[in-house]
Amino acid sequence: MLAHLSINNLAIIDDLSIPLQPGLTVISGETGAGKSILINAANLILGGRASSELIRTGCREARVEALFILPENSPMEHILDEMDIPFEGELLIKRTMSQEGRNRVFINGAMATLQMLSAVGGRLMSVSGQHEYQLLLKPENHLFLLDEFAALSGERQEVSDLYKAYQRLCKDVETLGQEISRCKAEKELSLFQMEEIETASPSPGEDLELNAEKKRIQSSEELKKTAEEAFRTLYEDPESITSSISQCLKRIERGAAIEKAFAEIAILLQDAAARIEDAAFTLRGLKERLHYEPARLDQIMERLEILARLKRKYGPTIEDILKKKDALKSLEREGEEKESVLKELLARQEETERRLVEASRRLSDKRKKAALEMEKAVEMELDQLHLKAMRFKVIFQDRGSEDRSKTGLIGPDGMDHVEFLMAANIGEDIKPLSRIASGGELSRIMLALKTILAGTASIETVVFDEVDSGISGAEADVVGEKLLTLSRFHQVICITHLPQIASKGLSHYLVRKEIADERTRTTVSSLNPDERVLEIARLLGGREITRSALEHARGLLGYGLK
Repeated sequence: MLAHLSINNLAIIDDLSIPLQPGLTVISGETGAGKSILINAANLILGGRASSELIRTGCREARVEALFILPENSPMEHILDEMDIPFEGELLIKRTMSQEGRNRVFINGAMATLQMLSAVGGRLMSVSGQHEYQLLLKPENHLFLLDEFAALSGERQEVSDLYKAYQRLCKDVETLGQEISRCKAEKELSLFQMEEIETASPSPGEDLELNAEKKRIQSSEELKKTAEEAFRTLYEDPESITSSISQCLKRIERGAAIEKAFAEIAILLQDAAARIEDAAFTLRGLKERLHYEPARLDQIMERLEILARLKRKYGPTIEDILKKKDALKSLEREGEEKESVLKELLARQEETERRLVEASRRLSDKRKKAALEMEKAVEMELDQLHLKAMRFKVIFQDRGSEDRSKTGLIGPDGMDHVEFLMAANIGEDIKPLSRIASGGELSRIMLALKTILAGTASIETVVFDEVDSGISGAEADVVGEKLLTLSRFHQVICITHLPQIASKGLSHYLVRKEIADERTRTTVSSLNPDERVLEIARLLGGREITRSALEHARGLLGYGLK
């Protein structure tokens, strides 16, 4: 339940603190006193839209705080735990707004997002005002109310989860199918490229070896001439280097008999002569091997052209060509793997679709059974609210094929589309609420729904604004009794201008507007028994409170406080 509400610098409220009790709390006050500001504050706690225009003139920031006391084993504990928010039986929500547009939310002291606030606030409190009454006129909201009545939130969530899973699988199948189609379209080209590379069968470094061989063949005549000239210079000519060293060696050897140093030089010359002779004969062999081979050169040029063509297509180097070959093989394997994955996805899609259809049918069957019970329950409540002639029907509209998921007719809320229809008078055809319900009837229909939902709804606090719109007299008295009945299951807070309803409250707050120091401010005060008599009398007779109005007020309060 809402235990405490604090408001600072919101509209014409400067500083307000309201302790609240279980049961039915009524709030009254003259038009324009600021009752709607309390509704604005409640909506802010629920995650409603904030605007800097709500901030009190001359102030930089507005603040709203709400303290909720939760029962043991509250489902809210699990929700807060998932959000990593501490919880010990109390829940403090604080929301601030600044002129600069900064909005901050705190839940039990922890910074939170508006999404988190909406998830938490929507499970703590509901506000029924003109906005919610308008929502009742929209058929798209009726299915949710039916599910609330039938306590089908678990089954609805199951369908929603399966629907989301099915949609994800459909998207995955579509995406993978497009990829496979692309692979198939590219497969012919890939096969051609693979065959081209494999037919050429290039090897790493092959082009370097071929270019070196080409250069050797092209230079063979010049190299042969060079080898021949070098051989003659080293060995064959009469004045060859070998001949010169031989003559020099003979003279050195004669000198070695006299001087030992010549002996060492002789050894060096002998070694040099041997090396030069080896070089000379190597050159002679090379000269004999070097031949111009035009056929081989043609082969090399043809092979280099093949490699050059592959390089132009697949990369500047043979290594790049081989990488392309590996990539083509990988692409082929990838296509095969995707075909296998698609087969698995299609099987999962079919199974999920089957489960979705079955879960939707089970939910639909329960809804249709609950709809009959809801019709009876609403008509019973409307009868008690002086709408005896009104008939209430829950109509299921046909959405088409049995194979609904394949035709897109199953949504996150199942396969059903329902609408609440009513007949206001005996003998009249049932019609949509928007075509027959007046403001007073609409508020009582909402009250009837709130009453029958009381046994299943998990929300602890229900706020009513303008529930007394368009009613008076005995009808107002019945509405007050219904609110009192509802307060046995929930904490009920009702803003009213009718004495019949105000007298039913277990506690009563009065909203006033004051002017001090040339500033307007709204105050809210808890009324004691004598003050309640005066306020009920004012509601009965206006500003001039007569003795008769006071007596009538005491009578109403005595009835309401039994």
